[in-house]
Amino acid sequence: MVTDLNDQRHLAAAEGWLELGLPLEAKAELAKITTQQQSHPDVLELRWHICAKEKLWPACVEIATTITQLAPERVDGWIHRSFALHELHQTQEAFQQLFLVVDRFPSVWTIPYNLACYAAQLHRFDEAKKWLEQALALDKKTVQQAARDDDDLKPLWDNLGGVMWERE
Repeated sequence: MVTDLNDQRHLAAAEGWLELGLPLEAKAELAKITTQQQSHPDVLELRWHICAKEKLWPACVEIATTITQLAPERVDGWIHRSFALHELHQTQEAFQQLFLVVDRFPSVWTIPYNLACYAAQLHRFDEAKKWLEQALALDKKTVQQAARDDDDLKPLWDNLGGVMWERE
């Protein structure tokens, strides 16, 4: 957690601006955070979300990589980096980077889910199905809701002739 009270206020204000869909205002608020707190993982995380909103994927990769280095125990840095790589059409790299930490975060459904998406995009359907089954085992309801309309899984649904759990 950002320790300085004023920095906490600026971070909260930046989060509010971003939730309102105003990334420029969020950036301005982040700029008010003290220099020593600019590299705090909470600040970097919000900076990643701002860049993602603006589709600045190279910056997102750089920010997420920094988060993985400063706070490797934070799962979001790993997920964010792979997501940004995928958005840059580096899906194989996204898969490989996320695969490296799948065992480190065994209870996080997002990791096998994203691996399923990346495998589907790479037309590795048996692998995609395996990862999706693993994600479903962790949080069936959430994964089913996310997967139903996820364009990244469309190749898998097309290959299977429909959504996996509707065919059983």
